[in-house]
Amino acid sequence: MRRFPDPESGTPDHRSPTSYLLWLAHNLRHSIFLGVLWGILCVLAQALVPAAIGAAIDTGIIDRDRRALLLWGGALLMLGVVQATTGILRDRCTLTTRLGASYRTMQLITRQSATLGATLPKRVAKGEIVNAGVADIDRIGEALAGTARGSGAVVAIAAIAAIMLDASWRLGVVVLAGVPLMVWAVALLIRPLHRRQERLREHQAELTGRAVDIVSGLRVLRGIGGEEAFAERYRADSQRLRGAGVALARVDALFGAVKVLLPGLLTCVVVWLGARDVAGGRIGAGQLVAFYGYAVYLVDPLRRLTDAAGQLTRGHVAARRVTDFLALTPELSSGTGLPRPRTAGKDRLPGGGPLADPDSGLAVAAGRFTAVACASPADAATLADRLGRYTDSAVTWQGVPLADLPLEEVRRRILVATNDDLLFAGPLGDELDPAGPRPGSREPLERALDTASARDIVEALPDGLNAVIAASGRDLSGGQQQRLRLVRALMADPEVLVLAEPTSAVDAHTEARVARGLGAHRAGRTTVVFTTSPILLDRADHVVYVESAKAVAQGTHGELLDDPRYRAVVAREEEAL
Repeated sequence: MRRFPDPESGTPDHRSPTSYLLWLAHNLRHSIFLGVLWGILCVLAQALVPAAIGAAIDTGIIDRDRRALLLWGGALLMLGVVQATTGILRDRCTLTTRLGASYRTMQLITRQSATLGATLPKRVAKGEIVNAGVADIDRIGEALAGTARGSGAVVAIAAIAAIMLDASWRLGVVVLAGVPLMVWAVALLIRPLHRRQERLREHQAELTGRAVDIVSGLRVLRGIGGEEAFAERYRADSQRLRGAGVALARVDALFGAVKVLLPGLLTCVVVWLGARDVAGGRIGAGQLVAFYGYAVYLVDPLRRLTDAAGQLTRGHVAARRVTDFLALTPELSSGTGLPRPRTAGKDRLPGGGPLADPDSGLAVAAGRFTAVACASPADAATLADRLGRYTDSAVTWQGVPLADLPLEEVRRRILVATNDDLLFAGPLGDELDPAGPRPGSREPLERALDTASARDIVEALPDGLNAVIAASGRDLSGGQQQRLRLVRALMADPEVLVLAEPTSAVDAHTEARVARGLGAHRAGRTTVVFTTSPILLDRADHVVYVESAKAVAQGTHGELLDDPRYRAVVAREEEAL
């Protein structure tokens, strides 16, 4: 059983892919019910057309009764009006059902993505999320929307069979026996079609994920000369996807041929038997025309029935993918304890205690600019995740374990900014200010631009802060992206700001300007910078040296230079500069 949130009740529930589709159907029951109702009326009106034509021939044309001919002609007109009206209403309801199912599924996917947070990239490939949000939601919507046409097809087949049984029991029996046989033959192809659709879906997700990785890392690939290697891997994956697509196409083509061939054979049998009945005087010429019309018309509802079966199969495959994604649970659990009361007029916890990690011995004093130099980049990433509670640890803030605080409260108060953070597409000013446009002036944003030495980036753009940047900042250099990410972090103005190598992609002069302004900009707030840059280390109020995930020395930059271990780490950075 799978577990995912119900957007209406807000509580988790256990569901399988089938029950997920049923849950969607329950939430969209009004549009589905009306769609089925209008669909049934539409096909019934259409199914009665051959009967009206046959009656017009027998009683109007053959018997030369003008009144009967006009009567049945009027009946045909009314049937046409009913069919057109109910068909429009049915299509409106099916569109509502399809879009409703797609949007509700997208809401769940979006909410689950936000709930997973930092767990998301660890558990799910980017391509999987893209496919779920693009292809799967459409297939789920089509599966539910097909209920109107599918149920109408069932009613049409039953109505036609009843009419034919009343007129000629032999023809009725042929229809009643032929339809289940056709459904059984089509059902034999559903299972292999289902399997190959799942296999194709897996290959599509893998290939999409690889494409996203290549595009996002193209600049790095070019730098290390890895374009050809990744292009070759993409070609190999593409050929596997092509093979899976061809395998699916074979079964799909056979499925389509069967959908046309079997109804055609049934039509031939019905017309042949009907012609024999006319020759034997058991039915009239008009009834034969009606039977021919029924036989031809049966092709459409049978095709709709098989199409609905195919849509339901694809929808079930998509629902399985969606429920697998919704079944994921965050690695971190939110604390149940409430944060301490806030002081009047200040959005912060009282006390001013440190942010401390007992496992490593790292303690960050409140309201100070602390730099952490790690001998290993892996230690820096691990400690940053601990301080921001992106992994479970014994870290405390002002004496309160972070694990005891609500996770959303931790995220609001402690911000971890890394070089993997993305810039979103849109106006640059809106991207840099998470709180949105502020009344009055842009003075806070201007100050953050100066602190991050990013004003030249804005001035170089034709529309300045109103310029639209591409997704992930692809039209900006690595150093420009890094400085703009720093501006965004400063504008968020959290109580604790944790920066991981914020100046690794800029030149020494720019780094010096950032180092001079960062401490002043964050005065009174806690700032932690993981770096081995001597320029930043020299500007920090306090420096902690970490080796093997343990804080082994601390003091000012000048004091720690007497430690050969610390000096060796900083010397490597100075040589790189």
